[in-house]
Amino acid sequence: MLGPVVVSGLVTGGIYSLLAVGFALIFSVARIINMGHTAFYMLAAFLVFIGTKILHLPIVVSAICAVAVATLVALGYFKGTIERVKQHELAVLLITIAFAILLQEIFLALFSARFQAIDAFLLGYVEFAGVRVAYQYIFALVTSFLVLGVLLLLLKSRIGVAIRAVAQDPEIANAMGIDDKKICLVVMGMSAGLAALAAILIAPIVMVHPYMWTPPLVVVLAAVVLGGLGSITGSIVGAFILGFVEVAVVNLVPEGTFLRGVASLVAMIVVLLVKPEGLFGIVFEEERL
Repeated sequence: MLGPVVVSGLVTGGIYSLLAVGFALIFSVARIINMGHTAFYMLAAFLVFIGTKILHLPIVVSAICAVAVATLVALGYFKGTIERVKQHELAVLLITIAFAILLQEIFLALFSARFQAIDAFLLGYVEFAGVRVAYQYIFALVTSFLVLGVLLLLLKSRIGVAIRAVAQDPEIANAMGIDDKKICLVVMGMSAGLAALAAILIAPIVMVHPYMWTPPLVVVLAAVVLGGLGSITGSIVGAFILGFVEVAVVNLVPEGTFLRGVASLVAMIVVLLVKPEGLFGIVFEEERL
C-alpha cells in the first residue's frame, strides 16, 4: 500500500498546494478571507466538462478557456463586489460564501447532483517498483510542481516585489508609487487562475459535481492555518502534509473515505490551540510573504 499512498499523496498535496497558495496570496495582499476561493475550482472543472462533453472541443482548448474564463469571472467579481466592501470582514465573508453557493445552485439546476466524468489529458500508465502510476497522475504532479516553482520565482521579480510591498504595508507601497488596488486585482486573478488550474489537473482523476467546492475549502483553510497565515511556503508545506494525511486515512483506515475531512479539521484545531501562528507563521506584519 505504501507506493500508491506516496503517489496519491504527492498528487493530492500538489493540488491542495495550488489552492492554498492562491488563498494565502489574496489573504496576504488584500487582507480578505475568500471563502468562495474553491468556487473557481468548481467553475473551471465544469467549464472543462462543458467544453469537452457538450461542445466537443479538444481538452487542451477547453482547459485554456476554463482558466481564462474563471480568471475573468474572478476579476469582475472582485471589482464589482469585494473591492467595495473589503474593509468590512463580515461583509466579505458573506459575499464570498454567497457567490460560491450561487455557482453551486446554478450547476445543480443545469446538471443536477450527478457526478460527471472528464477524459484524461494522457492515457496509459507506467510501472515504478511494481506500482502502476497513470500518466495523468504524473502530468498533474509535474505540472503542479512547475507552477509552484514559477510562482515562487515570480515573487522575487519586479511584480513580486510590488506584491510583497503591498502585502507588508499598502499605505507605504502607495506612497512609493505602487497602486495597491491594481496589485490586489492582479493577485485576485492569480489566485483564481491557480484554483482553475488545480481543477483542470484533478478533474480527470475525480468526478465533477456541484458540491465539489466544499471539501477542498476545508483542507485549504486547514493547510493555511497549519503552515501559518500569510506564509506562502507554509501554505505549500501544510497542503502537502494534509494531502498525505488525507490519502493515508482514506487508504489505511476502515471507512476512511468518510473521515478525510475530519483529519484536516483536527489538524487545524490542534495547531490553533498549540501554535496559533502555524509552522511558518508570521509574528510581525513585515514578515508577510
